[in-house]
Amino acid sequence: MTSYISHTTVDCANAYELSEWWKPVLGYTDLPGDPNLPGHEECMIIDPDTGHQVLFIEVPDRKVGKNRVHFDLRPRTGSRDEEIERLLAYGAVQVADHRGIHGPGSGWVTFADPEGNEFCVVRSQGELAGS
Repeated sequence: MTSYISHTTVDCANAYELSEWWKPVLGYTDLPGDPNLPGHEECMIIDPDTGHQVLFIEVPDRKVGKNRVHFDLRPRTGSRDEEIERLLAYGAVQVADHRGIHGPGSGWVTFADPEGNEFCVVRSQGELAGS
C-alpha cells in the first residue's frame, strides 16, 4: 500500500490574502465550493489543468527561520528570467540569486511571498531542452 499527496498546505497568518496572492503566480483558481472569502481561516486553490490543490490555513504561530519544504516553480511559457521579472514586478521579494551556480544558464532564484515563505524559480522546460 502507498499514499499520494492530496494537496499541499501552507501555514499562514491570513489565508484569504495569501491564497489571493498565489492564484495569479501559479495560474490557479478557487476550488469550486470552497468559501474562499476574506476572514475565512482556510482557503483552497486548484490548478485547473492538473487538479493540484494548495490549502492556505491560518495558524497562530509566525514563520521563524527557513522553510523546510518549499515550492520550486518552473515557467509554463517563456524563460526563467522572464518569470523572475514578472514575480519581482508582482511584489515577490528576492532572497537569493543562484543563477549560474552550476555553470552558464543554470541555477535558480529564491523569493519570498508576502508572509516570508520562500520559493524558487528554475529554468523552463524549453530552456532545459536547449541546454
